[in-house]
Amino acid sequence: MYKKFSLLLGALLLVAGCSIQQTVEPSSVSTGGELCIVENSAVREGFLAELQSSLAANGVHYKVLPANSSLVECEWTATYTARWTWDLALYMSFAEIKVYRNGAPDGSAVYDSTRGGANMSKFIDAETKIRELVDQLLQKTALLKAIENENAA
Repeated sequence: MYKKFSLLLGALLLVAGCSIQQTVEPSSVSTGGELCIVENSAVREGFLAELQSSLAANGVHYKVLPANSSLVECEWTATYTARWTWDLALYMSFAEIKVYRNGAPDGSAVYDSTRGGANMSKFIDAETKIRELVDQLLQKTALLKAIENENAA
């Protein structure tokens, strides 16, 4: 009986230690401005497409710059990286979007499930997570989205 309890307790502690973290420091980039995105060819194409779509949905104009572009080439610049991992299925395990103003950091959004272990919440829809990160990075709240949707109807 003691062995079973010890195994169960150990398993619970192991699962409890498997965490998924998301941290967002909002940017002051405004709608109507232009954000230059430095392309990262090491990241799956779908990430950039969803990033562009999310920026457009938030009213932020953008243009994509080649990978070797400088952070001061535009007033507002964004970089991104993401990783997919295989664990029963392929899933986005890490994503980071950073915004710079004149080369200085001005906001970031990080999703990290690399320590998710047995946490099944790590199997997320990447497009939905990218939209969520961009919305939070641009300080778009769920309430504001609901008002916009209501006005559009």
